[in-house]
Amino acid sequence: MKTPSRIEPLVIDGLVDHVHRQLMSGKEAMVYVVQCGEEVRCAKVYKEANKRGFHKAVDYTEGRKIKNSRQARAMAKGSRYGRQEQEAAWQHAEVDALRRLAAAGVRVPTPYDFHEGVLLMELVTDEDGEPAPRLNDVVLEEDDARRFHADLLRQVVRMLCAGIVHGDLSEYNVLVDRNGPVIIDLPQAVDAAANSNARAMLERDVNNLADYFGQFVPALRDTAYGKEIWSLYESGKLQPETELTGVFAEEVAPADVGEVMQVIEDALREEAARQAGRAEAGNP
Repeated sequence: MKTPSRIEPLVIDGLVDHVHRQLMSGKEAMVYVVQCGEEVRCAKVYKEANKRGFHKAVDYTEGRKIKNSRQARAMAKGSRYGRQEQEAAWQHAEVDALRRLAAAGVRVPTPYDFHEGVLLMELVTDEDGEPAPRLNDVVLEEDDARRFHADLLRQVVRMLCAGIVHGDLSEYNVLVDRNGPVIIDLPQAVDAAANSNARAMLERDVNNLADYFGQFVPALRDTAYGKEIWSLYESGKLQPETELTGVFAEEVAPADVGEVMQVIEDALREEAARQAGRAEAGNP
């Protein structure tokens, strides 16, 4: 096929020999199968901000490191330079996350290069060497569903131990290769320690998995893995190989009766003072 204009700089620089075909088009990017020397890889071409469907909410960008104060000011003002820097930071977030997660043993595509807004990475394949299908396109038996769910929970735990929460995990951004699930699409990944929304996102990611696999194993819908994982993480007890139970009991602190009574008494005194004031105003 004709080389897309966004990939031409990579061809000129010798990173890509030629493009075989388009693999998929998503809300964030278009993905192509490309030849790089003797290897077949993926080229993820990020869409321009005004052509994407994913909303870059502050919930996701909170806590991300900015290179310098000039960049931060420009991004805050929303200038042209600031928008360009914000876009570059959004794209680099996925590259950085993939590198950190691959080093932590999480099953993600291996990133090779990032050039001119194009990410070159491993082409995840099935047992026949064809591009691996998404999880939502795979027909699962109950045993496979249990196994894949447990596998993905382990990946989520390893991600969190590496300080990262996916933030948009579902059956649509998981591929299935010959060895099981592979997590993809990480431009919205958040820093677990620096983002105040990390807990809610982690629980949502885990609940998404429970809802999907619950179609095949209904009992998974009654688990509380998300709350359990975050509780262990927050207490410093979470390890990459931590055995999970799916059971979590919320700690309910006993009510401080004395404090409650004090609040009531204060409210009664304030009301009495208001009534007295009204009476005095009505009787000059």
